[in-house]
Amino acid sequence: METPKALVARLDAEATGLTPQERLRALRAALSGSIVFTTGFGVEDQAITHMVASEGLDLEFAALDTGRLLPQTYDVWAQTEARYGIRIRPFFPQADALDDLVSAHGVNGFYRSIKARIACCSVRIAEPLSFALAEAEGWVTGARADQAAHRKSHGVFSLDEDYKLVKLSPLFDWTRAQALAFATAHDVPLHPLHAQGFASIGCAPCTRAISPDEPERAGHWWWEDEAAKRSDRQASPGASHSRSN
Repeated sequence: METPKALVARLDAEATGLTPQERLRALRAALSGSIVFTTGFGVEDQAITHMVASEGLDLEFAALDTGRLLPQTYDVWAQTEARYGIRIRPFFPQADALDDLVSAHGVNGFYRSIKARIACCSVRIAEPLSFALAEAEGWVTGARADQAAHRKSHGVFSLDEDYKLVKLSPLFDWTRAQALAFATAHDVPLHPLHAQGFASIGCAPCTRAISPDEPERAGHWWWEDEAAKRSDRQASPGASHSRSN
């Protein structure tokens, strides 16, 4: 019987030259248990939603409703469910943890300290993500290698060390332009803020539009420097992994 590590190594080696749809089918064929696709409703996730729904693949759709999402995100959420005849299951922060967070740091305390922002991501993102993946054997995300330097070493298929899951990023070696072209060609519902310079979609207080010369993820936690963001990936891995867009 293949170990998870051996399975991931084989799938990743075979992924070269496969289309994203073929990669998704390969993951479904390799695993007997639940596979969860976590969507943030950005262009990559919307493209994958179209692929999964069009292929009729047995994956579960999940979204992290942090309580601070952009208003337009809920519109895209509803449009996506209507277009594909699916339900995207929401996962929310725990009420007690949220009460403690706001009591300790204030409603917008994440602007004032890195510690507070990491705590917010933990309560609103990392913990709900752990619930979303609790029963899963596989995890699909919209991450691309060229979005951030730390992603380049992961691979199309990887073994996620935090959640002990086989993880697939079917668009890993695509560019943003390829994802957008696919979505446009298939009339996929797109987040309206992409057209206003929002390359990445996240929580409303923590996401802004970027200029053409900025990297895609510069719009996340824009008030912090890059060193702080790197330290966050070490302190709260769930928060950084869950945002694929």
